[in-house]
Amino acid sequence: MLTRRELLAGSICGAPMLAAAARRPNIVFIFTDDQRWDSMSCAGHPFLKTPNMDRIAREGAMFTNSFVTTPLCSPARASFLTGRYVHAHGVRGNGNMYNELSHQLVTWPRLLHDAGYETGYVGKFHMGNDDMPRPGFDRWVSFKGQGVYDDPPLNVDGKPVNRTGYITDLIGEYSTEFLRRKRSKPFVLYVGHKAVHGPFTPAPRHKDFYSTEPIPRRPNVKDTLEGKPAVTRDVPELKKQQAKKKQGPSPSGDALIRNQLRGLLAVDESIGEVFKALEETGQLDNTLLIFTSDNGYFWGEHGLGDKRWSYEESIRIPMVMRFPKLIRAGTKIEHDALNVDIAPTALELAGVAAPKNLHGRSLVPAMSGKARKWRKSFLSEYFEETGFQRAPSWQCVRTERWKYTHYTDLQGMDELYDIQADPFEMHNAIRESAARGTVTQMQAELQRLLRMSE
Repeated sequence: MLTRRELLAGSICGAPMLAAAARRPNIVFIFTDDQRWDSMSCAGHPFLKTPNMDRIAREGAMFTNSFVTTPLCSPARASFLTGRYVHAHGVRGNGNMYNELSHQLVTWPRLLHDAGYETGYVGKFHMGNDDMPRPGFDRWVSFKGQGVYDDPPLNVDGKPVNRTGYITDLIGEYSTEFLRRKRSKPFVLYVGHKAVHGPFTPAPRHKDFYSTEPIPRRPNVKDTLEGKPAVTRDVPELKKQQAKKKQGPSPSGDALIRNQLRGLLAVDESIGEVFKALEETGQLDNTLLIFTSDNGYFWGEHGLGDKRWSYEESIRIPMVMRFPKLIRAGTKIEHDALNVDIAPTALELAGVAAPKNLHGRSLVPAMSGKARKWRKSFLSEYFEETGFQRAPSWQCVRTERWKYTHYTDLQGMDELYDIQADPFEMHNAIRESAARGTVTQMQAELQRLLRMSE
């Protein structure tokens, strides 16, 4: 087994780079859309079977405390790629106004491409509706915006291609084609699944799975919402929209949840095909394999559906990694891991200097069991989107014990939860006299994190 020093050694330019290429690891990054952290069998789900996600954890590591710094598709995706917070990289929502900006981002695949890696992007990019190739990718297979599940029109290396089939299977097909190519360079494959985003459409072969199993519900589905004025406040514009549509807000029902879980089955199968391709090409053990999600999802907790809030169900994500040269099989890593940590991790393993403006930190010490000092808190944030006025803008700081959420445009609606004593965030302690000191500390910590990430 190579030492960490040997792994990271080597110049990234000229002939020394080519000599060191065999030692530099490949990186395969796979992520889903809207998958909760507990939606894997290895995470304890009572009936969902995800043998290939489980294999990554069994032969590598499961990060038991993984989070996104913004629980929304496009902003989170930009943070995964850049290692920067949303208020810094500027992709604050899902709208088309971010098309041009998404072409300008300095991403870790782009940096690795410039350092001699062959790079491929397959699947949902979703920063605006633009499906054109982004800088730094030798191979590009994507689609406009959210795309569709069945018979999707694709953009393949800048050209329109119409395909017949189910989108998850097609993403898997293009992914394994890239992995099986003969090459002399190390490679990066970045795979963005459409699943399990709405309209929650599983593959036809899975449409009847889990039809009778009872859906597990967390206790906070029965939250009275006392102490949550931001959730219960009147939103006049929202009422007008709902009256016009003749419907109100609808938390996730059993049918939606079943279809989300069914949608993961095709994703898991595609991960199995990735394993097969890496094994057959002799690249498996020299490849860092990462699986995660762009944000969580509410299944009725606090009366909510979708994401966009700072509660655990929204900001927590699954994260498993396999890289036997560094990670001992069956490792469970409790250190907080953030989506902004992926960029510095990939760059360190590739021996490429990280830009100084990154907000994440490399997970390599945690992966190797040598993390002596780790973050004690992290920042999460959200910027209100037009058409989603129910979820207001907020800034949140979370420590091992406490979570403080400041609603930036609302007065007197902030929230404080003792995560250890109240893991389901049922009791807002913000107004308790015993919590005054904690509130002051958390407010100061929030300001410190914001200053550090300017």
